[in-house]
Amino acid sequence: MAGDGEVMSPTRRHLLALAAGCAVVPWARALTGAPAPDMPALLSKAQSRAFQAWMLRIVNAQMEQGPSPRWQHRDCAGLVRFAVNEALTVHDTRWMRANGIGSDGQLPPELELTPAQQALRNRWVQTGGTVGHYVSAIGLVQNNSRFIGRDLNQAQPGDLLFFDQGDEHHLMVWMGARIAYHTGTVTPNDNGLRTVDVPQLKTWKDTRWQPAVDNPNFAGMFRLAFLT
Repeated sequence: MAGDGEVMSPTRRHLLALAAGCAVVPWARALTGAPAPDMPALLSKAQSRAFQAWMLRIVNAQMEQGPSPRWQHRDCAGLVRFAVNEALTVHDTRWMRANGIGSDGQLPPELELTPAQQALRNRWVQTGGTVGHYVSAIGLVQNNSRFIGRDLNQAQPGDLLFFDQGDEHHLMVWMGARIAYHTGTVTPNDNGLRTVDVPQLKTWKDTRWQPAVDNPNFAGMFRLAFLT
């Protein structure tokens, strides 16, 4: 738990400077603007809405059924990477079967991606501008998202809540009435997946996890940069 005399981490200083409207963050372009010039984007609101719906459906499936065996890195950033990558794929019968999702008549529409947009899958901008299949929690918000704010009323489905706890960084996924996350630890009896409703998180006993504007550990909400 952070003490009164804790030295603020560089990451927290940078994120809070951004939240305050300062322009001193070295990677501010990636947080406040569009994707990097060589990265495609979802160009229509319909595509973005379909992506958000699929992302939430996939996160919900992990919560309801347990983690898919295809989800390899079991932590908070891994949950986001898995859900994003699977939301961007083609959701055909083979995919449904592999992910244990039934065609119940309430599935979101397909994104109808162009070949260039399909390249978004497993394509994350990393520190230094390189691109690869892996990115950490801090890399997700620094290099692949844009800052939205610290007021939860601004959140949209699939937005990322970022908490800087000093030596550790954590992501949660905004689901609407509830927020989903992974604890980062897995045991034989606990897969680490959690959901919490918004009022409960706002009054969480450990105040470091409250998504409040006066909580220095809450850096704010971030939206994936390729969304319109």
